[in-house]
Amino acid sequence: MDKTRAQKGLLSVPVLVAALGYFVDIYDLLLFGIIRKTSLRSIGLSEEQVLSSGEFIISTQMVGLLLGGIIWGVMGDKRGRLSVLFGSIVLYSLANIANGMVHTVNQYALFRFIAGVGLAGELGAGITLVSEFLPKEKRGLGTSMVAGFGLTGAVVAYFISKEFDWRICYYIGGAMGLLLLLLRISVFESGMFNQVKEMEVSRGNFFMFFTDKTRFFTYLKCILIGLPTWFVIGVLVTFADQFGARFDIAETIDPGRAIMFAYVGISLGDIAIGILSQALKSRKKALFIFYGMTAVAMALFFMQKADSANVMYLLCGALGFSTGYWAIFVTMAAEQFGTNLRATAATTIPNIVRGALPLIIMLFKYLRETTDYITGGVITGIIIMTVTLIAAFFTKETFGKDLMYVE
Repeated sequence: MDKTRAQKGLLSVPVLVAALGYFVDIYDLLLFGIIRKTSLRSIGLSEEQVLSSGEFIISTQMVGLLLGGIIWGVMGDKRGRLSVLFGSIVLYSLANIANGMVHTVNQYALFRFIAGVGLAGELGAGITLVSEFLPKEKRGLGTSMVAGFGLTGAVVAYFISKEFDWRICYYIGGAMGLLLLLLRISVFESGMFNQVKEMEVSRGNFFMFFTDKTRFFTYLKCILIGLPTWFVIGVLVTFADQFGARFDIAETIDPGRAIMFAYVGISLGDIAIGILSQALKSRKKALFIFYGMTAVAMALFFMQKADSANVMYLLCGALGFSTGYWAIFVTMAAEQFGTNLRATAATTIPNIVRGALPLIIMLFKYLRETTDYITGGVITGIIIMTVTLIAAFFTKETFGKDLMYVE
């Protein structure tokens, strides 16, 4: 009986709609990285400006994600998970349509910022809703299914970018988001949220993460365990062309193709870690196995020397697979906190990680200027992995945890 219910749960409307929502989210989130060079050249930038403006625009988008994470997280606990799923998708869909109309770097950055604010709400609210909907023994599988399917949005974005002008790519992303609103009508609010709404308890109070020492350090550790994902995607993969030139790879590396390979890997990794976590009955053990693979993949990436472009793409795929713990990372964030703070935690934490990318880029730029491009990348990677492993070691196990409680 329980098995039948669990199977129905994994294929239920909330899970499927969350997966589709994350698909559109990832399409829009990664689209700039895929069409960065084409779009910036199109508005008249030189090759040097393409690099500097590209770093500026992606950093601006990530700041939007950071701000949006707080806004949508608080709203998710105060007004409900569905309010975020509806509001965020409207904002980022319209912003992406506007991105197809830009003609200057400042316009581009402004609408990527607005899109970032909108994109911040999708994953956290979806993971929270699915985590509270499914039986506790199946949460990891459900959230991994959402992420595994959703992350293929980057693959679709890559192939669409090869068939259509970059402006049309943005219009397609916006249109997909608005169409998704029709599916969202059939989704019901979380039962746990409805129960907590009737209690006299503070909901969505972001400052509660800082008023209690234990809660603060739990929150901080949840952020730090996700840092390698955006170092890999935001630096190693997005700027694979820059690394490729310094590795003496004869062929020009296509960053969009590198991102596509990475996200194929991430999608498969997210499914694999969900199954592994279920088999081990542990989030932490599965996470440490993937951290080990991440370290190996990074080492292989930096050991390249005059290899082919295909080797670079395969290594981007390996980096993607090894950092395919995004769903488990966000699920752990949701499981660490009570129902009155869960959406705030699950939405702000991944977006603070995304919002940390400008700081990671700043660290990388400083180190590459004081050493060289490759050495700067190596040192940045070592620093991030060290911090992450320490945080993960002290993070509590959450597999099978009952989520019906409040802070």
